Amino acid sequence: MFTSSDGAMDLRVAAYAVITDHQRRMLLPHWSEAAHSGWTMPGGGIDPGEDPADAAIREVFEETGYHVELDGLLGVDSFVIPGAERVYPTDRPVHALRIVYRAHITGGELRVEEDGSTDGVAWHTQEEVDALDRVDLVDLSRRWAGLVE
Repeated sequence: MFTSSDGAMDLRVAAYAVITDHQRRMLLPHWSEAAHSGWTMPGGGIDPGEDPADAAIREVFEETGYHVELDGLLGVDSFVIPGAERVYPTDRPVHALRIVYRAHITGGELRVEEDGSTDGVAWHTQEEVDALDRVDLVDLSRRWAGLVE
């Protein structure tokens, strides 16, 4: 059902961070890649051999300009995307594993990523998040972090 004609499937492992401030606002980058866009969690793909925690810290800095420290694992999400529905369609489906941590800012300055998959970053109240065009990972992460029911 979710395999290519040769039975092959790609694997994408990514790490993300839930970052909130004292007002419970969430830090979210705006994803804009290929024909896809929407607000998302800071984070992204793990480089070969990279520890997921290190990837989350690196990706947060790349997409937001903030240095963070991880406070713990919130959850791991697993699903399969058919090849035709991938960001860049192919005949091979991808098994996506998304690892989500809670984190807090230790330094840096808010800035937009240059030459990456995001074109904006901002703090949003929970009410504002509800009104955003967002990827499903945002709501999943909010539930895991206890920000919404």
